[in-house]
Amino acid sequence: MPEPELVTGGLRFPEGSRWREGRLYFSDMHTGQVLALNPETTELEEIAKLDGQPSGLGWTPDGDLLVSSMLDNTVYRVGADGSLTVWADVSDLTQWPTNELCVTPDGHGYLGGFGYDFYNNAPAEPGPVLHIRPDGTAEPGAEGFTFPNGTVLLPGTRTLVVAETWGHCLTAFDLDDEGRMTNRREWAPLWADSTADGIDVDADHGVWVSSILEHKFVRVVEGGEITHEVSVGDELAVDCAVGGPDGRTLFMSTSNSWQPAETTVREGKIYRMRIEG
Repeated sequence: MPEPELVTGGLRFPEGSRWREGRLYFSDMHTGQVLALNPETTELEEIAKLDGQPSGLGWTPDGDLLVSSMLDNTVYRVGADGSLTVWADVSDLTQWPTNELCVTPDGHGYLGGFGYDFYNNAPAEPGPVLHIRPDGTAEPGAEGFTFPNGTVLLPGTRTLVVAETWGHCLTAFDLDDEGRMTNRREWAPLWADSTADGIDVDADHGVWVSSILEHKFVRVVEGGEITHEVSVGDELAVDCAVGGPDGRTLFMSTSNSWQPAETTVREGKIYRMRIEG
């Protein structure tokens, strides 16, 4: 495997990354910024700023950016001028933070919830994935995840894949015509020490897993076979996104910590690497 190339640094906790129209969009969670990175020029543009720790990103069918605000359990629609309007308020469905967001081409959103007081070291309890309809109304999607995290839709399918950080697996669902999550199954078991955070999928349906506490990014295929592995030394492997002009570049986000008090040193980085067959 080629060595990862540094694209940009000076970040705090880059999360929720998605490739779109030549740029990498991501949330710098601990600064409250949603940013867009041009990897060729390294130019960063601030798209929006939130108070509630931005995380997962997606787009409506008409092209509006959506961003999940982790601490107030709200998903906002971002206007062209950076203004925020509420798309979905899920505070009546969960009291704990919500995190990763996946939005399908037909406008359904899937938002993972912690399920417990993670930041204060409470005992882990099962968390939900919530289903948000295109009109912004929300309902329970599926329950009983051991910390639902990165979530992707496999290209050209109705298959949604959810990473379970403490469950050491990728769990799949079929989405019905109303966007409901059906036919729950294990898509891939992960190894015992895995700590899957952000995930993304490539054109060949390989899922790249950010194993945050193992400091590495790993590609797995359905059934659990590992095909690629990339180490980032002692940095936390926070998130990843597949993109680039031909969809063969892996962008890898790292940080020194997930605790806001410890990321003020701004050691967060984004790397890229060519994906080899």
